[in-house]
Amino acid sequence: MSITRRAALAAAAATLAAPHLAGAQARWQMAVPYPDGNFHTRNIREWLAELEASSKGRINVQLHSNGSLLGMPAIKRGVQQGQVQMGEILLTAYSNEEAMFDADAIPFLVDDFAAAKRLSDLQKPYIEARLERQGLMLLYSVPWPAAGFYTNAPLDSMDVLKGSRFRTYSPMTNRFAALVSATPTLVQVAELAQAFATGVVQVQVTSAQTGVDTSAWDYCRVFTPTGFTMTKNAVFVSRRAFQALSPEDQAMVRATAAQAEERGYRYAEESDKAAVARLAEKGMAIGRIAPAVMEELKKISATMANEWVEKTGADGRRLLAAYRASA
Repeated sequence: MSITRRAALAAAAATLAAPHLAGAQARWQMAVPYPDGNFHTRNIREWLAELEASSKGRINVQLHSNGSLLGMPAIKRGVQQGQVQMGEILLTAYSNEEAMFDADAIPFLVDDFAAAKRLSDLQKPYIEARLERQGLMLLYSVPWPAAGFYTNAPLDSMDVLKGSRFRTYSPMTNRFAALVSATPTLVQVAELAQAFATGVVQVQVTSAQTGVDTSAWDYCRVFTPTGFTMTKNAVFVSRRAFQALSPEDQAMVRATAAQAEERGYRYAEESDKAAVARLAEKGMAIGRIAPAVMEELKKISATMANEWVEKTGADGRRLLAAYRASA
């Protein structure tokens, strides 16, 4: 770890350890995994500016984007340990420790923003309870646009996926890769372009926005939208840091977080249209999935949904039943 990073983490820990005084200033650090151009990060920057303005400077948060302070796998623990006070994670990336984080990663369960919101609202109490046990508090969550496949050949056969080195980012994508007879290969967003360029991975399934973030036209020829998943990011805070705020500032944080969630959904929809257009503009073919391939993928989806319910038990059954009844 660099001297600069150690110093930043030490300063953040000292801020978290300081006792609360009425009217005291909160100088927090926040770690996020995505670059500044990403709509999630843009939304967070706007929210942090609102926090500072609404609190008249009592709350000031320094944002560290693109994994510059802590990478995705380290962010949640960093908040738990007091290295930083706030963080953003892709929930499904942490489903090894809690399977209920993975509901939105079941392929083809959610395929539009209205469905994503229904599932998110139903899933929220489960997420909140699990984070609370770990000393964390959920502030808001925003989905990614529907994921599609990035390949170098049209997705007209399952053979395009079979035998490939398949980029994964979560246990659920690992399982999907195995079920399509591909080799799962974990690669973080910041490393994607290099991984494709060096042949570490050959295929991936992710949003059009991630493709734009990583200049996918430099390493893939075809993007095929499929409504594969609409996984979501969670923004959360250390409960200890939050409880050190005055009641008025706590209420303000909650209120501005609710506004950030609403704005984030709008940004996600806008981002999806713009990102697909950008991929096409840069020369990528926008493919259509063959019906026979979709039929095979839906069978895999059913298998994965059943496996997820087996892992999550009664909570998972209740959540899926409530979601399907809400349609």
